[in-house]
Amino acid sequence: MTAGVVLSLAVGLTILTIGAEFLVRGSSKLAAAAGISPLVIGLTIVAYGTSTPELAVSVKSAWAGQPDIALGNVVGSNICNVLLILGVCGMIYPLKVHVQLIRLDVPLMIVTALMVPVLGYNGVLGRVDGAILVGGLVAYNVFIIRKSRQESKRAQEEFAEEYAAPKEINARYFAVNAIVLAAGLVMLVYGARMFVNAAVTLAQSFGVSELVIGLTIVAVGTSLPEVATSIVATIRGDRDIAIGNVVGSNIFNVLSVLGCTALVKPINVSEQAMAFDIPIMIAISVACFPIFFTGMSISRWEGGMFFAYYIVYTVFLVMQSRAEGVPPAFKTSMAYFVVPLTAVTLAVLTWREFNGKRAAKVE
Repeated sequence: MTAGVVLSLAVGLTILTIGAEFLVRGSSKLAAAAGISPLVIGLTIVAYGTSTPELAVSVKSAWAGQPDIALGNVVGSNICNVLLILGVCGMIYPLKVHVQLIRLDVPLMIVTALMVPVLGYNGVLGRVDGAILVGGLVAYNVFIIRKSRQESKRAQEEFAEEYAAPKEINARYFAVNAIVLAAGLVMLVYGARMFVNAAVTLAQSFGVSELVIGLTIVAVGTSLPEVATSIVATIRGDRDIAIGNVVGSNIFNVLSVLGCTALVKPINVSEQAMAFDIPIMIAISVACFPIFFTGMSISRWEGGMFFAYYIVYTVFLVMQSRAEGVPPAFKTSMAYFVVPLTAVTLAVLTWREFNGKRAAKVE
């Protein structure tokens, strides 16, 4: 039975991933044919395309009455994006951080993370909350499009080369890409259904909660497009893309995935998520600021720290789901040693970086 469930998970995830690729290809080509700027297409349709598996799975889960998977998918994906993806990429090569990430994108990621407990304080993310989040997404997109006009000529040429419409556009071009777009949507719906059903069955067979499955297997599975994009970008030397992809995806997950899901059907926010997992998501979002600020990069040891924390977090979830619970020694070591030591290290590094830059200005 377990082997069949795992196979269903793998097949569902494969269909989701291919469906997302079809959706991005079809919609971007149709948008280009409609006269939309290649730069805007790259910054919106293509950038958000890697998060469509999260959107499909969360909407399907909420509609099917599995709110813990819907919420756990978003929270777990955001945790996975920072700790696992940036951790692995940082260990491969040190990652470059643009100033814009420090000034705008990371603060916005922190704000969107904080919106989850603020809007869900009453134990539910309702349709009004969903409308607020989607409204934030619209405002963010408008800002991106306006800011895109300031991009360098070289950047605009790169987007035009990748996403511009062909010189000759006929009915066949529209028909083919419309079919690709429709096929992507169908595959997303079908893949999400198979993936979620298999995840629920797996949770029941192992005796763990749907929230834990959503935070781990579902979150990692739906984050695979971001994993692939960031690792390939890092290996190719486009190391700023790896960070931008993660930060943008985290913003999109909250504003769009949670927002659209709550509009379709209100999401119950469990006490466990409010007490532990959502605060973890906020904490790692905040931790990005000092790590990115120090040296304007993510060094190998910082990437290793991210990765180690993801392993610890996953182990904690597994222990918590078991009948015997988390061993007291594990809780004590985390509460009184590992977490405080990390906080002090980040504070010292930030203070040294700030003082170093201030001294350089004085000289």
